[in-house]
Amino acid sequence: MLFVAESAKEKILQIREKERYGSDYFVRVEVTSGGCSGLSYNMVFDNKARENDQVFEHNGVKLVTDLKSFLYLCNTTLEFSGGLDGQGFYFNNPNAARTCACGESFSL
Repeated sequence: MLFVAESAKEKILQIREKERYGSDYFVRVEVTSGGCSGLSYNMVFDNKARENDQVFEHNGVKLVTDLKSFLYLCNTTLEFSGGLDGQGFYFNNPNAARTCACGESFSL
């Protein structure tokens, strides 16, 4: 399962409205090689499901990920911070053994 914090939900809905994405759009989350810790998160709005996609809906937001990425993301919560130390989405991933200082990559 993937989870969406209230803060992330609000920001996703704001972006969806601003960019005029229809209700058929969802948030695609992927894990790719890269970053200073070895693995990086990627998020995009998408409206085309792929074969073997894993689909989750939590807190009114639909998240979709490929099966390989899900192995890294299981039980992860998508959050959003609007604080003084930086604004943006971040992942609270219980599977990550280590994250980089910028918070954009992780390792297992």
